[in-house]
Amino acid sequence: MGLFGSWAAWRQFKRLSDDWRNIVFYAESGQDWHHFQPIIHELIGRLQRRVVYVSSDPGDAGLQLRDDRFHALCIEEGWFRTLFFQVCRADVFVLTMMDLHNLDLKRSLHPVHYIYLFHGMGSTHMVDFENSYDHYDSIFCAGPHQMHEIRRREALKALPAKQLFEHGYHRLETLLEAAQTRNRHYSQGDTPTILIAPTWGDDAIFNRVGEPLIRTLLEAGFKVIMRPHYHTIRLTPELISGLVNAFKDHSGFEYVDRMGESESLFRSHLLVCDWSAMAVEYALGLEKPVLFIDLPRRIRNPNWRELDIEPIESAIRPQVGAILDLADIDAAPALIRRLLENPDAFRAQIRSLREERVFNLGRSVPVAAEEIARIAIQQTGFGSAGRTREGGTVG
Repeated sequence: MGLFGSWAAWRQFKRLSDDWRNIVFYAESGQDWHHFQPIIHELIGRLQRRVVYVSSDPGDAGLQLRDDRFHALCIEEGWFRTLFFQVCRADVFVLTMMDLHNLDLKRSLHPVHYIYLFHGMGSTHMVDFENSYDHYDSIFCAGPHQMHEIRRREALKALPAKQLFEHGYHRLETLLEAAQTRNRHYSQGDTPTILIAPTWGDDAIFNRVGEPLIRTLLEAGFKVIMRPHYHTIRLTPELISGLVNAFKDHSGFEYVDRMGESESLFRSHLLVCDWSAMAVEYALGLEKPVLFIDLPRRIRNPNWRELDIEPIESAIRPQVGAILDLADIDAAPALIRRLLENPDAFRAQIRSLREERVFNLGRSVPVAAEEIARIAIQQTGFGSAGRTREGGTVG
């Protein structure tokens, strides 16, 4: 598309009528479509609402959807995207992009109501920057931990209270549904299949202990699936190719290089992880244990302890698995066998934990669509898409 295509899309958006600009979704990349698609289908289907979808990814599958109540535009990264954000006239703007107004993409000069949808179940105050969520009007939370953390920051920093909505997490529901027919649980006599799927960076598993960990598990007679983060493949391809070459001839070794694939999740009996948020989804969605290698925390907010709340990434570890010290890699097989000993009891424990930690299990999509529609209707009285504004920010 390029610069001209983005300019044309921006002009097209400006010419849309107010009723079309009542609900606008924005996607930084095609990955966002996985989170938006079910909610958008609910809005344009059952709720009969019009939706505009703006993506910065020309390959976004959402740009191909055709429906009388759906209008898609592509405004790629660059000058026109920055301008689009700054002067956008819309009632409701829905996005999964963190750090609105903190970097180059600012809140509009016009009174737009910004809704943030979490695309993970992680906490808000350690892995993310401390002000990553400060500039949204509404935040749709996956679980009570996110609501608690945001309210705590608002109180400590005297920030205006945002609208916090008990949303849930559709990705987890998708895993639960798929697991009914595709998931494999460990039974006595099975050869354990271990999935190693960590986060990325210098302190991630493959960077620190990839070779000894894989070797130890294979020598114990386990099957090992190596599934690196796409950033690890992109930033350190020589590391990944070295590990693959070292073990590719072993019958128990398998390499998966597709972040979006899910079969390795279902086929494995246990996940070995570090600080990847995927560990929470794996345990709660597939009801299978996680062995955490105790590597340094991923911290973008050096002041995260101010909230005096332990992030879910660390608080949940003893409840969904066990933690292995970096110096005890040789003990991994024995610990894995212990975690796999009683799968029925583990699943019962996970189901109870899931009810405590996640909102609206099985209902997150319709309740989210209904709340977006409600806010959009409310906003028409304030006129942010071209009508006369009669009041203050909804909140």
